[in-house]
This record gives sequence, structure tokens and C-alpha cells, in this order.
Amino acid sequence: MTAVPKSRTHSTPISQEQTQPMIELHLTGILGTKITIHVKDESEMLQVMRQYGRRGWTSGDIPAGGLVLPLAMADTFDWYLIGAREFVNQDGEKCVFHKGQVYKRRELEEVDTKKLKLPKIVKYSRGARPTDPDHLKEGEESVRYVTLITFRGNGRPLESYQDPEKVAAQQHNTQQ
Repeated sequence: MTAVPKSRTHSTPISQEQTQPMIELHLTGILGTKITIHVKDESEMLQVMRQYGRRGWTSGDIPAGGLVLPLAMADTFDWYLIGAREFVNQDGEKCVFHKGQVYKRRELEEVDTKKLKLPKIVKYSRGARPTDPDHLKEGEESVRYVTLITFRGNGRPLESYQDPEKVAAQQHNTQQ
């Protein structure tokens, strides 16, 4: 009696995770290295952006004029989401290091006159360089600058883009 092997066609059940589309996150390192990471949802994407952002990885280019977020986020924004890190320079000024450039914090107070009305603004900007693309440069010919991010307006903070530790510290300081 000879044994004849049975056909070995097995169907492997496809898990729910495999059928749902994955989000592709394209990151660029400080040396120009590019990687792609697959994540399942937005919360995982933000977690991965924070993880890699701590090491200077970025997920995209900042638009002309910089990012714009509500003023309420000026002190709680999570800089790791854009691959930046905060520091205080030797003159005691708050700054951000992003893609090899230093951007200083500038606070523009509210102006409310008969001729001019401007809201309070917090922005991080730096002097423009000859090598900067023209579409990123702002200001007049004699004084040109590049803005990384501007915080203005009365909008509510976007919770998922805030640093939880900074939010907790801010709440603690408010309660005292």
C-alpha cells in the first residue's frame, strides 16, 4: 500500500489589520536619508512622528509663510511633530532648531488704533538667506525673513498637536 499525499492548498485567513489600508508616513532625516513607515491610524502616526521627530526626522516641508495655529497653542505645541526642538540661546531667547536652521520666538503685541487693528501674534522666524527660495521670503527688500510657524487667533487648541507634558504644566501653573 502506497500513501499518496493530499493536496496541500491551505487558505490562510486574512486578518482585519491586513485588509484595512495603511497610512504611509514618509520621513526625511537630518542627513537627507528617506524612509517610509506604515502605520494603521492617525494616533499611531502622531506617535511615530513624535518618536522620530525627537531625533530630527521630518515629514514634509513647511509651507510659504509657515504653519499657522491658534495662539492658545504657542506654549504647548509639540515641536517633535515637525522634527524640531526647543532651546534657549545664550541671550535668553526662546528658539527652535529645525532642519539645520534656528528660528527665534517673536511676540507681536496686539495693536488696536483707529487706523490699525492687529491681533497678538507669536511667531518663530529667522533672517532670510540668499539661498532661501524666493517664495519663502517675507518682508521688504531691506529686511527679509522666513517664518516657521505663527500662533494667532482665538481658535481652540488642537489637542493632538499639543505636548501633553506642557499642557499639564500649564494647567498646574494656572491652578496655583
